[in-house]
Amino acid sequence: MKTGLKRSDKRKGEKELIMKDMDNIEKLKKWIEESSNIVFFGGAGVSTESGIPDFRSVDGLYNQKYDYPPETILSHTFFVNHPKEFFKFYRDKMIVHDVEPNRAHLALAKLEKEGKLKAVITQNIDGLHQAAGSRNVIELHGTIHKNHCMDCGRPYGLEAVEKAEDVPHCECGGIIKPDVVLYEEALNDHDISASINYISGCDMLIVGGTSLNVYPAAGLINYYRGKRLVLINRGETPYDERADLIIRGKIGEVLGACTGI
Repeated sequence: MKTGLKRSDKRKGEKELIMKDMDNIEKLKKWIEESSNIVFFGGAGVSTESGIPDFRSVDGLYNQKYDYPPETILSHTFFVNHPKEFFKFYRDKMIVHDVEPNRAHLALAKLEKEGKLKAVITQNIDGLHQAAGSRNVIELHGTIHKNHCMDCGRPYGLEAVEKAEDVPHCECGGIIKPDVVLYEEALNDHDISASINYISGCDMLIVGGTSLNVYPAAGLINYYRGKRLVLINRGETPYDERADLIIRGKIGEVLGACTGI
C-alpha cells in the first residue's frame, strides 16, 4: 500500500529524526520489543500526516464560505437548527478523498498483527486505521463511513451523505445523520468502557498526534497505571510531566523507525 511519501523523503526525515532523538527512539524500540500488551491512543496529528487537515484549521478561503467557526458548525444545536449549512461544511471539510494510511497507521497495524498491540483508540473519524489493516479500533468520535436515519434508524453508507444535493433524507423522510459525535453530544458508553479497560490493563500506552486538550477523550489517559507512558507529539501536552518517555517528532516517522515501516 502506498503511503504518499517518496522513499528519499521518508529516509531523509527518518535520518533527521533519529539523529535528534536517537536515545529515545532506541528506548521506545526496546520497550516495544519487551511489551506484549500495548495500547495506542491517537488524535488529529496521526491523520494530518496523510494530508488530512485538522478541521479546526482555518484556511484563507474559510471566512469566504462560512459564517461560523468550526466548533459551532459541528455542534448538535447547529445541526438541528441549520442542517443545510451543517452538511455544506461537513462535505467540504470532514469527508476526505484520495488519502491513504501513512507510516503511523501501517506501523500500528503491523504491531497488532504481531500480537503486541491490543487496541487503537482514536479521536479521528476517517477510517484510515482500518484501511491500514488494524482490526481492533475504537473510534471515540465516530466515523464518516457510517450514517443513520434519525427517524427509522436505517443505516446508510458514506455515499448517501456525500451525493445528496442538500440535506440527505431517508426514504421514510427522516434526515440522515452521520455517525460522528458532535459537540454537545456524549461519547458512546460502550466505547468509553472498552477504552478504560484497555488503557488500565496495558503494560505500555503510546499516545501520539494529539495535544490532549479535547475532553472527555483526553481524560482517558488518567486510567493508565503503568510505568511506560509514551508521548509522541510535536508540541507540549498537559500530560508531559506524567510521561515516562517523550519524543518530539512526527508520529509516522517515529513509529516507522521503531517498526521498520
